[in-house]
Amino acid sequence: MIGNDIIDLDLAASESNWQRKGFIEKIFTESEQQMIFNHEVPEIMVWILWSMKESAYKVYNRLTARRAYIPQFFECYELTVRPNSATGKVICDDLVFYSKTVMSKEFIRTIAVVDERDLRKVKVLDNDVKIKKTNGVPDFFDKMANEFRPISISHHGRFENLVTLTGY
Repeated sequence: MIGNDIIDLDLAASESNWQRKGFIEKIFTESEQQMIFNHEVPEIMVWILWSMKESAYKVYNRLTARRAYIPQFFECYELTVRPNSATGKVICDDLVFYSKTVMSKEFIRTIAVVDERDLRKVKVLDNDVKIKKTNGVPDFFDKMANEFRPISISHHGRFENLVTLTGY
């Protein structure tokens, strides 16, 4: 299982006022709020954590078929941030999701998986693949295998990211 999220940082800066009253408290747990306010660029930490939660939610939704807006139920922890990347875990219920985030000046992109080894099996797909959705959950047609397989789709502003796992 795989989930992903991508954030166009220019669009986020112009459309999302993360400093507005109540936003941080509504989305992030107390420990995540500490990560935000202790980071040298709090806005970047907001979007790293948001992206981790969103990508984990996509896996959670595929596994449980539950759709809900519950960002505080997804808690990011064991986060290691480097200049252009981050790794960490997200927990929801009894499920643990492993995440890897790539950061540039233009975007933040996160992949989340259930099995940490799957972070090495991520395959980025072209946006011309045939997609079908069942109950809102996307699959793509894998021509080589002649069958539909799980895909995670994310788009924001100028960016789109379609990913799957290899080795089915």
